[in-house]
Amino acid sequence: MANDVFPLGFLPVGQDAVVKDIIGGIGVRRRLTDLGFAKGVSVRILKNDRGPLIVALGNSRVALGFGMAQKIIVEKI
Repeated sequence: MANDVFPLGFLPVGQDAVVKDIIGGIGVRRRLTDLGFAKGVSVRILKNDRGPLIVALGNSRVALGFGMAQKIIVEKI
Protein backbone atom coordinates (compact mmCIF):
# COMPACT_ATOMS: atom_id res chain seq x y z
CA MET A 1 0.00 0.00 0.00
CA ALA A 2 2.74 2.45 -0.88
CA ASN A 3 0.23 4.71 -2.66
CA ASP A 4 -1.68 5.73 0.48
CA VAL A 5 -2.08 9.52 0.35
CA PHE A 6 -3.69 11.39 3.24
CA PRO A 7 -3.15 14.23 5.76
CA LEU A 8 -0.06 14.10 7.97
CA GLY A 9 -2.17 13.99 11.14
CA PHE A 10 -3.33 10.44 10.34
CA LEU A 11 0.14 8.87 10.26
CA PRO A 12 1.06 6.61 13.19
CA VAL A 13 4.21 7.11 15.27
CA GLY A 14 7.34 5.86 13.51
CA GLN A 15 5.83 6.05 10.03
CA ASP A 16 7.89 7.63 7.23
CA ALA A 17 6.22 9.60 4.46
CA VAL A 18 6.90 12.08 1.66
CA VAL A 19 5.11 15.43 1.39
CA LYS A 20 2.93 15.46 -1.73
CA ASP A 21 1.04 18.75 -1.34
CA ILE A 22 0.16 21.55 1.06
CA ILE A 23 -3.46 22.65 1.12
CA GLY A 24 -4.28 26.19 2.15
CA GLY A 25 -3.81 29.82 1.35
CA ILE A 26 -0.61 31.72 0.73
CA GLY A 27 -0.03 32.35 4.45
CA VAL A 28 -0.38 28.69 5.41
CA ARG A 29 1.84 27.55 2.55
CA ARG A 30 4.50 30.13 3.43
CA ARG A 31 4.43 29.19 7.13
CA LEU A 32 4.78 25.47 6.44
CA THR A 33 7.48 26.06 3.81
CA ASP A 34 9.41 28.18 6.32
CA LEU A 35 9.23 25.25 8.77
CA GLY A 36 10.71 22.94 6.12
CA PHE A 37 7.63 21.27 4.65
CA ALA A 38 7.79 21.19 0.84
CA LYS A 39 6.86 18.73 -1.89
CA GLY A 40 9.23 15.78 -1.92
CA VAL A 41 10.53 16.23 1.63
CA SER A 42 10.68 13.07 3.78
CA VAL A 43 9.09 13.23 7.21
CA ARG A 44 8.73 10.86 10.17
CA ILE A 45 6.14 11.05 12.93
CA LEU A 46 7.74 11.03 16.38
CA LYS A 47 4.64 11.84 18.46
CA ASN A 48 0.98 11.74 17.49
CA ASP A 49 -1.35 11.66 20.45
CA ARG A 50 -3.31 14.25 22.35
CA GLY A 51 -1.59 17.53 21.73
CA PRO A 52 0.77 18.68 19.00
CA LEU A 53 2.40 16.28 16.55
CA ILE A 54 6.17 16.08 16.65
CA VAL A 55 7.60 15.56 13.17
CA ALA A 56 11.19 14.84 12.16
CA LEU A 57 12.41 16.70 9.07
CA GLY A 58 15.98 15.54 8.53
CA ASN A 59 17.88 16.61 11.67
CA SER A 60 15.13 19.02 12.74
CA ARG A 61 12.08 18.44 14.92
CA VAL A 62 8.89 20.43 14.36
CA ALA A 63 5.78 20.62 16.55
CA LEU A 64 2.49 21.10 14.68
CA GLY A 65 -1.08 21.42 15.84
CA PHE A 66 -3.49 18.84 14.44
CA GLY A 67 -5.27 21.44 12.27
CA MET A 68 -2.03 22.51 10.61
CA ALA A 69 -0.98 18.88 10.14
CA GLN A 70 -4.24 18.24 8.26
CA LYS A 71 -3.11 20.72 5.58
CA ILE A 72 -0.01 18.65 4.74
CA ILE A 73 -0.81 15.79 2.34
CA VAL A 74 1.69 12.92 2.50
CA GLU A 75 2.29 9.52 0.94
CA LYS A 76 3.57 6.57 3.01
CA ILE A 77 6.95 5.15 2.06
